[in-house]
Amino acid sequence: MNKKISVIMSYIFIIIGGLLASFSVAFILLPNDAIDYGTAGLAIIINKLTGFNLSLCVIMTFLPFLIAGYFVLGKKFSLKACVGTVVYTIGLAVFEKIPFELNTEHFLAVCFGGALLGAGLSLILKNGGCIDGSEILANIILKKIADKTGKNYAMSYILISFNAIVYMIAFVTIDKNAALLSLLVYVVASIVIDHFTERFEAIKQVTIITQNPDKIVTSIKKDLNKTCTLIDSRGAIAGENTTIICYVNYFELQKLMDIISSNKGTFSTVSTVETILR
Repeated sequence: MNKKISVIMSYIFIIIGGLLASFSVAFILLPNDAIDYGTAGLAIIINKLTGFNLSLCVIMTFLPFLIAGYFVLGKKFSLKACVGTVVYTIGLAVFEKIPFELNTEHFLAVCFGGALLGAGLSLILKNGGCIDGSEILANIILKKIADKTGKNYAMSYILISFNAIVYMIAFVTIDKNAALLSLLVYVVASIVIDHFTERFEAIKQVTIITQNPDKIVTSIKKDLNKTCTLIDSRGAIAGENTTIICYVNYFELQKLMDIISSNKGTFSTVSTVETILR
């Protein structure tokens, strides 16, 4: 029952996050000549250049990444990503039709809009969802690298590169000021997201203490295709046990949390790793 409630609450938070993000874009960012980032930013650029419906542009831009994510990252992740995207798209379609004006300077409006966007995306990311194709692309690339080399890398450089391309396109095709304001949105939103998700783009070290490591290790290998480090340890009360150390990215962390929760009698911690030296 507790697990079902947790799943339901995760979807509720994803819906709230999608509404916050779409509210920020439709009511604050677009009226102040700024755009979202990632694939949503690309969709807005296409909308401004072609005049096509914005919600349709968002869906068509994100759909290829969502399909790829389904085959590479799994059904559960894709379902939450789909829910977040649908809510975000519907929110844009509804909020665009509501007259609203934020009478303040562009700089202040964009800062507030970026913070609100970051808060919405944080809710989505913390509950295993996603509404941006660049994050799915980064996960697919990193998974392919990890499967071939066994090495873990942070997704920071991929996300920065993708968004740099988006803003360069905006700089050339739309307006220089719009591109710079949009870059400010990205900076503010990233700061908020990093604060609430403990730098989701970084590598995560998960330390698991258990007296039954075999089932957990087997599940990690099967579901994540990851290896682990096992250390014999001893608890002051529990006695002999095993400490498992595993490195994953933020989206793989959601799967690993499910594995841990299905194995009772474990104690685990998660920390952010800046660099892995080899």
